[in-house]
Amino acid sequence: SFPGMPPAKYECLDGKLIMSPREGTANMFAVWTLGKRLERAAAESGFLFYLTVNLQLDVKRWMEPDFAVLTRPGRGRTWIPANEALLVGECVSPSSERPDKIDKPALCAESAIPYFMRVEVSYTGQRVDVELLRLEDGEYKRQATARNGQTFETELPFPLSLDPAELLEP
Repeated sequence: SFPGMPPAKYECLDGKLIMSPREGTANMFAVWTLGKRLERAAAESGFLFYLTVNLQLDVKRWMEPDFAVLTRPGRGRTWIPANEALLVGECVSPSSERPDKIDKPALCAESAIPYFMRVEVSYTGQRVDVELLRLEDGEYKRQATARNGQTFETELPFPLSLDPAELLEP
């Protein structure tokens, strides 16, 4: 974050600074719970899981995904180049639904990030959807998807199996 600015999520897309509020508790719980699973699974395949990182897509674009799996350690760096991201993930927020569902995946595909994961939580509806997209010919294609009560399962980019219900805040 920037000194003197309120605690918020800051991103820069096409030279425009975008500030949005931090996630609600349902999303934060989902990201934290999923993160513990992703951290283990990624590490077993030689990758590193991070919560928020400053992912530099190009000179005028950076984003702060809710989580990321990198191919090499950050080693204290502030800026992580997009080519070091294996997987970028977003927990969809009502305040940023279009960017989370459309804009950010498009930017990540353009930056050749191999995988994009989207998590959508409806606390009031007691529903969680998890979707993993894989980059194929410059576009993301669905690799795995599940809703709570189902099994989300994938072997790539590393083996992962879970019931999205685990991501629901108590």
